[in-house]
Amino acid sequence: MLVWLAVVPTVAMGVQVLIGSSRLLRESQHLREDVVAGRQTGTPLYQLVIKMQAERAITAASWSGSPVSGTELRSRRADTDRAVAAFLRSSDPGRVHADRARHHLQEVERRLAGLGARRERADARNGSPGDTVDYYTGVIHEAIRSYEDFSHVDDGGLTQERASLVSLFSASEVVAREDSILALSGPSRRLTAAQFTEFIEAVGASDYLYDTIAPELTAGDQRALERILASDAWKTKLRVERAVISEHRDAPSEVLLPYGIREWRTADDALAARLNTFNESGLRELLAHADERAAQLDRQVAVLVAAGATALLLVVVVVVLTTRSVLRRLKSLHDRTVTVAEETLPDIVARLQRGQTVGAEALPQPQGEQDEVGRIGDAFARVVTVSVEGHQKLADERRGFGMFASGIASRTGNLVSRQLALTEHLQDTFGQDEALLADLMRADQLTVGMRRQIENLLILAGGEIPDPHTEPMRVADLLREAAAEVEDFRRIDRHALDEISVEPGVISRLSHLLAELLDNATRFSPPTSRVDIRSQLVAGGLCIEVEDRGPRVTEERYEEMNGRLHSAPPYSVLAENAHRLGLFVAGHLAEQLGAKVTLRRSVFGGTSAVVIVPGEHLVDTHERGPLPDPAPKPASVRRPAEERRPGDVPRQGAADGEDGLAPTGSGLPRRRRKEPVGPARSAVVGAAARGSRVVSGRPALPERVPQTHIAEQLREPRAAASAGQDAATPEEVADAWADYEDSTRQAELELRQDQP
Repeated sequence: MLVWLAVVPTVAMGVQVLIGSSRLLRESQHLREDVVAGRQTGTPLYQLVIKMQAERAITAASWSGSPVSGTELRSRRADTDRAVAAFLRSSDPGRVHADRARHHLQEVERRLAGLGARRERADARNGSPGDTVDYYTGVIHEAIRSYEDFSHVDDGGLTQERASLVSLFSASEVVAREDSILALSGPSRRLTAAQFTEFIEAVGASDYLYDTIAPELTAGDQRALERILASDAWKTKLRVERAVISEHRDAPSEVLLPYGIREWRTADDALAARLNTFNESGLRELLAHADERAAQLDRQVAVLVAAGATALLLVVVVVVLTTRSVLRRLKSLHDRTVTVAEETLPDIVARLQRGQTVGAEALPQPQGEQDEVGRIGDAFARVVTVSVEGHQKLADERRGFGMFASGIASRTGNLVSRQLALTEHLQDTFGQDEALLADLMRADQLTVGMRRQIENLLILAGGEIPDPHTEPMRVADLLREAAAEVEDFRRIDRHALDEISVEPGVISRLSHLLAELLDNATRFSPPTSRVDIRSQLVAGGLCIEVEDRGPRVTEERYEEMNGRLHSAPPYSVLAENAHRLGLFVAGHLAEQLGAKVTLRRSVFGGTSAVVIVPGEHLVDTHERGPLPDPAPKPASVRRPAEERRPGDVPRQGAADGEDGLAPTGSGLPRRRRKEPVGPARSAVVGAAARGSRVVSGRPALPERVPQTHIAEQLREPRAAASAGQDAATPEEVADAWADYEDSTRQAELELRQDQP
């Protein structure tokens, strides 16, 4: 852009010099053309005017009966013919650029074409003497008017000089008209009233023109004109004019002139010669001045071109140097700005979001430079400082709100845990009533959902879910625990394809992440469809896939949802999506675990959520230590809803409190697994497990034993197999389930191989 700022003024200046030079060259060329046309046409035209004036006077005198010899008349006409021939020979209206001047010249040529016929009529005395005089006057008038518009160059000095010359031509023509009017009086000295009025007007016009022309002439021309006006001939002219005006006598339809008019002819011949010489000199001076002006314009063009080229070269040098300097500094400013925008500022914002402090040395500092580029850099540094201060304030507010939300979640979690303990106590107390037990388990399931929402608040506030587990958990148990957190857990099919365990520190967070994905899958798929959750070892760790049969989702929608999973949104985005926080929670948990969650289209048309758990969180199941001996106090393990049984009751007076709750590090309590009491250990309501299919892993719930809640008299003797089954050790049960899992996994692999 700056290159254009340098190029445009340079080109504009060059164009301006070119346009100015072209204009001056055109004016010079037009002036030279006008000078040539003036010499070829203007000079012969004025000679024609002089000869036409002389022929008009002698023709008027001959018509009025004055003693005019035929030789003198023919001589005057011959002079006029030579002037006409010279004019027609040199005149070329096409070479005159001014349209009006060209029109006047063409009109003169048209009128001259009738000169012979007019002479014949005058000789034959056809018509009136006034018409003959008016013919000559018309030709002279058109010729003088052509001088008014002869030049088409807008030059003030030449225009003024041309106007003065045209005024001199008009003044001498007025004097010549006076001569022709007095010639019409003849020996009788009689004029018609119209002719006398025309003479009076001509006298006034002559005096006016010479009085107004004199101040506009040059000093030399003024002195020459003053000599003419002070001559005896001019004085005689004035005396005759005053005599005619003051001493005339009016007669019916005519005017009788005084005897003094006889002096007019001699004075007019001398005066006309001097005026014509003066006018011709003025015309030659005008052409010479025009020629000088054309040469001056040529010199101006040369000076303008030379000065313009020099200035243009200087401007180009200055612009190039300035532009290079500005571009170099702007590039440096751009590089610093890009570095701050792409590296420094994001790093500072990330540090602020992590709760780290940022010192002033990490920010760009104003340099205090005074030029424009330096001030821009200082302004940007101040903008960055203000932006960082704003992010610092937002980070402090977010951190404060997170602490506040964590406190609220902790307190609410305590209440929910106590509610769960109370619900469990009611299940143990009134477990014999199947309808009431079903409602209690429903309430228990809803309470578990409430606890998960509270944990969501804790996660989004920046906290972590405390994990009370001290032993690794098998993946099959982890899947069952995650499914138990979902309200519609009966629709979930679990498939643990590999025997592996998860380390204790991530069990709660991974279970919560899977519970959020399962909850979304059950809520956004038809209520009659199944939801599959599968786990399998892959090269990068453990792959857990949640697949539903929900509606089709566009690729743009998948991109939006994956964006929620891969970036922590600000509170404004959370507020706009308060009813869809599951993906945000899953994204936070995946970030804490170092896992990767991706949503994609399932082969069944629904959505498949793939979770890749890093191998660092996995342990081999066979490497776990022996099962711990029963202790007086049970281990604090998070217990899913499917494992709570009516026979489990809280221990009164336990070391952890009356409600059997084990507070965690953040204050959020975790439920402990209760030891079974009495024979109700095997009498579990099957409503919580009938819809859940177990392909591998431990059974969701033991099978319910018939006749547990009927009267003693109606009970039938239990089969011996039940007693034998109850006598099995935990190791025998684990071995049996391991064989079952191996058989199931082998069958699934064979089914997959058979599929196309």
